[in-house]
Amino acid sequence: MPLLVDVGIILAATVAIWKGSDWLEAASERLAAYYGLPDVVQGAIIVAVGSSFPELSTVVVAALGGSMPLGVGAIVGSAIFNVLVIPAVAGITTDGDVDSNRTLVYKEAQFYMLAVSVLLITFALAVIYYPATASLSGTVTRPLSTIPLALYGLYVFIQYQDTADYESDPDTAAGIDARRQWAFLLAGLAVILVAVENLVHSVGVIGRTFGLDEFLLGVTVLAAATSLPDTLVSVRAARDGNGVTSLANVLGSNTFDLLVAIPAGVLIAGAWTVDFAMAVPMFGVLTGATVLLFTALRTDLALSTPESYALLAAYLLFVAWVVAETAGLVGGILPN
Repeated sequence: MPLLVDVGIILAATVAIWKGSDWLEAASERLAAYYGLPDVVQGAIIVAVGSSFPELSTVVVAALGGSMPLGVGAIVGSAIFNVLVIPAVAGITTDGDVDSNRTLVYKEAQFYMLAVSVLLITFALAVIYYPATASLSGTVTRPLSTIPLALYGLYVFIQYQDTADYESDPDTAAGIDARRQWAFLLAGLAVILVAVENLVHSVGVIGRTFGLDEFLLGVTVLAAATSLPDTLVSVRAARDGNGVTSLANVLGSNTFDLLVAIPAGVLIAGAWTVDFAMAVPMFGVLTGATVLLFTALRTDLALSTPESYALLAAYLLFVAWVVAETAGLVGGILPN
């Protein structure tokens, strides 16, 4: 019976995260229009940070509860989900192709690849300079966590430079009550925080009951639950004909998650021991998924329906691999 209660809490928390994120994202979009930001900046920073708040909350709550692997697993799993599933669903449910552009392909996608590399380098530095007792493990300290944070600062600076030459349409701000939108944004933040706290607790209880690894639970259950807002906002943008905003949200969300959410957890927890033997294959999958998306976006600068199905198939292969390793059907790096 207690197990069913925790399952019910997970479902209720997921719905609450969706609702809170809906308020947060709608307010973020309207505030971006009110302040006259270009589409790429709107999708890559404003909307992306708003839709990434569940992942950030997950890491913070997990760090405060002493379960950093659960939070980091949610970030990595969510990043893979975002790159493969969200564009795929947007492409499949939209009539015609999801439009991209050169700015998105050559700036957003490539900067995101840089983000993946910098975070992996940070983990490698932890193994080299702060080795843990286990083989190929190291401690990510607070000073090391500032490396990805500094890169995100550069990302924000680059986006700011893009806004300097942008001329907004004053008509887009007409009828928007900024104070009301800020109130919705704060309400969304509060709902997400409460929901994520209950979600992390219940997932942890189920994991301990069945003896499942925290990182694995983060990659699967928490990743899917916290990625729901990103999915909805990207699909909605694509169906409204805003393909650039839809795809920029995916890349911007992942950039924020990797460069800000994980370091934020380390800053709160003080340190985190990373298993490099587990991190490298997962980041290898994430890199491969990003290359696949980059290739799809570069062809005709649009995401077609066949390419969308290819992305979805790649994610199903990833899930099959995780399940097979967890069940001990194949050898690998995931704990059994």
